Amino acid sequence: MSEPVDVVLVDDHLMFRAGVRASLDDRVRVVGEAASVDEAIRVVRELRPPVVLLDVHLPGGDGGGGAEVIRACTDLLGETRFLALSVSDAADDVVAVIRAGARGYVTKAITGADLAAAVQRVAGGDAVFSPLLAGFVLDAFGAAAGDIATGDDELDRLSAREREVMRLIARGYSYREVATELFISIKTVETHVSAVLRKLQLSSRHELTRWAAARRLI
Repeated sequence: MSEPVDVVLVDDHLMFRAGVRASLDDRVRVVGEAASVDEAIRVVRELRPPVVLLDVHLPGGDGGGGAEVIRACTDLLGETRFLALSVSDAADDVVAVIRAGARGYVTKAITGADLAAAVQRVAGGDAVFSPLLAGFVLDAFGAAAGDIATGDDELDRLSAREREVMRLIARGYSYREVATELFISIKTVETHVSAVLRKLQLSSRHELTRWAAARRLI
């Protein structure tokens, strides 16, 4: 049996956090909790869990809620993935946290078993959405990006190997994991990533993840 996925649970309602703990099975282990933006940033940066279960509406900080937490932890996105867990299914809430860097969004109507499965998938690099949300999230990213129609032209700038590296990096793989997956050296991975960022005129792997997500490449 595989090891459970460690998560930090962020929600400002103590009873809800207790309910989530009780509902999750042994595929997930809650290693920390937080109830505000500031507390969440501190706990996530301290524990660096593989997954953070994050409510979108949180007190504290500058009023940006869950999206503010993610933005404050942008440098951790290669090792820590955020899964929004909220009662809200409003388009603005969903798009805000996905644009900030969340790997998925599920509503609080989800069952404990399905939530545990979603955590495992996000930890493995997948993007996970409640079925009713996935369609308009993709539509919203297309509208926001404004250049979906030219996406193929941008992708054509990359070699086949660069595309492989780009997709893995965008999914949150470390350079070492990409090297292992593609049977190439870490130095070669670094070279390909530099080329990808240069050709796509991006400045970071976080921007690359958002670019790839907007074009439905991950």
